Amino acid sequence: MRLLKLSLLLLAGCASLFAQSNSPQGIQKGDIDQKADPCTDFFQFANGKWRAENPIPPSMVRWSRRWQAGEEAKDQLKVILDDVSSKKDWPGGSSEELISDYYGSCMNESRVNQLGLTPAKPMLAEIDAMKTPADLQRMVRRLHEESVFVPFGLASAPDNHNPGQVIATVFASGLGLPDRDYYLKSEQRFQEAREKYLVHVAAIFKLAGYDDAKAKSAANTVFQMEKKLAEASLDNVALRDPKATDHKTTFADLKKLSPSVDWDGFFTAEKLSRADLNVTEPKFFQEVDRQFRETPLADWKTYLKWQFLHAFADQLSDPFVNENFAFYGRYLNGATELKPRWKRCAEATDQLLGEALGKKYVEKYFSPEAKARAQEMVSNILAAMHDTIEGLEWMSPETKKKALEKLSTFNPKIGYPDKWKDYSSIKMSHDSYWNNNLAAVKWNIDDDHSQIGKAVDRGRWGMTPPTSNAYYNPLLNEIVFPAGILQQPSFSVNNADAINYGGIGVVIGHEISHGFDDQGAQYDAQGRLNNWWTADDLAHFHDRTSCVVRQFDGYFIEPGIHHNGKLVLGESIGDFAGAKIAYLAFKKAAQTHPEPTIDGYTPEQQFFIAWGQWRGDEIRPETQRTMVQGDPHPIGKYRVIGPLSNLPEFKQAFSCKDDAAMVRPPADRCQVW
Repeated sequence: MRLLKLSLLLLAGCASLFAQSNSPQGIQKGDIDQKADPCTDFFQFANGKWRAENPIPPSMVRWSRRWQAGEEAKDQLKVILDDVSSKKDWPGGSSEELISDYYGSCMNESRVNQLGLTPAKPMLAEIDAMKTPADLQRMVRRLHEESVFVPFGLASAPDNHNPGQVIATVFASGLGLPDRDYYLKSEQRFQEAREKYLVHVAAIFKLAGYDDAKAKSAANTVFQMEKKLAEASLDNVALRDPKATDHKTTFADLKKLSPSVDWDGFFTAEKLSRADLNVTEPKFFQEVDRQFRETPLADWKTYLKWQFLHAFADQLSDPFVNENFAFYGRYLNGATELKPRWKRCAEATDQLLGEALGKKYVEKYFSPEAKARAQEMVSNILAAMHDTIEGLEWMSPETKKKALEKLSTFNPKIGYPDKWKDYSSIKMSHDSYWNNNLAAVKWNIDDDHSQIGKAVDRGRWGMTPPTSNAYYNPLLNEIVFPAGILQQPSFSVNNADAINYGGIGVVIGHEISHGFDDQGAQYDAQGRLNNWWTADDLAHFHDRTSCVVRQFDGYFIEPGIHHNGKLVLGESIGDFAGAKIAYLAFKKAAQTHPEPTIDGYTPEQQFFIAWGQWRGDEIRPETQRTMVQGDPHPIGKYRVIGPLSNLPEFKQAFSCKDDAAMVRPPADRCQVW
């Protein structure tokens, strides 16, 4: 979805990776490349030996201990799902019955393959049957009910100016390539991606029964419609600015912006009130309006068929799944084989029924002791951020007061929701994966839309409990850490403090820092998009963030392709500040709980090695290229060496010389917080 993007940090963990122990668990000494100099290339030093001995598996696009742990977490979900599926007499509508039916139907691969295209044929026939503009409007609404957001999307979101209230947000959608630049940029890699995409779209149409000539023509039609939408879309850097996607408007003005869209029919069908809403990209909706007016109905039929098949290819038979993987998995990201069926089914269950599955997950894999320890760490790192803000020399007392007010209103969420979602109204069976998937998709769409027009429910979560991830939401000023990330190797009640603070501690600091990055700093303590800075302090802030931009502009993944510092600015600020304040919290904890040198490494060295071992991903070249183009996160190598090269504490821990590669000269050193 092209909404205001909440900064998410993709992470992973697994409770079973390491055995429990009574003595504090330290770094993975065997992962260290002893031939590498930590002051020259800390990425190679921290886990270079592990990466050399553990190549990226064929189904993965990146690999490290944390990604390995994330995949092993799927093994945990499989244990739960297999156990639940072994029993057939669960109460009707219970969470156990629902996840058993969904997972079981997904695992019935022979039935899915036997059906082939059959489940999709009714919708394809409906699209073919369109005869009038009114039919087109109805079909767009039908596709939205099944989460096919074409050519735009609609979802709930807190109001930027009154974040206690949920409003509708309409956003740009409807592209098959990753973002607008893939349609428009002239570099060879984008030209090649367009050529491959046309072949892929045609291949899907051929699987749907088209002959070669008709499939090729259909692919060209799809591409031309999508290219026009791309031309009217914001690029990834522009989308990072909340003001660029903040266009609160009345329902009447939405109709004036794109009068050819049947907004009345759409809002009636979705049972939405015609209250004020946000339009993320007005120019895009003008192009949507033009296409509704000028694009022939035959072209719309082709485009909608493609978007429908594109959205549900992985729920169809193997030929569709394999073709979808060939383009998106193999070509764009470099994976060489699909994940096994059971793992894809476990991921799908988590995606659509995540709190039903998540409740079982936390019962089995997330202890009260782990939650209490994580809460303690969050409190300590928030305190470190408080001390950091108070000590800033470049910020005036007036702005400091506002920053500390914002920090005091942070709402940490740890592990799982206090109130679980009730999925009991979803009707499922054990023998129809297609119908089960549509039922779950529709329930999630309805659940989201049901929030529009209401006060914000601060108990809701934007991630499922098993998710190996974390996020900061600027509108609610909340930091969220699902149980799935509070696992080894980044966190355990048995880890030495240096490991916990160097692993999950930096993540916690990272998410806190998002409240004060280039996006988060535009939101005040109440979550409003509202400037709380003095002019001088804001200028100082921008000077400091410009340093980060310059540093990451200089990081190349291959000749001619480097990071876009503006695109990765928020995540890099999060990493820089996260490492700093987690280290401060660790050192403060060590005053009352001093830790020993373990395996020859001081506690301070262990802290930094823990970050390098947990964050140090090996990433396929294809994935690096897609990340540099559209991902706000830098690649793992630069997330390790980038922040640490700016920290005097790192230099001191490893006794690095002033001219070492991992020590940026004082004149070039970046520090925002």
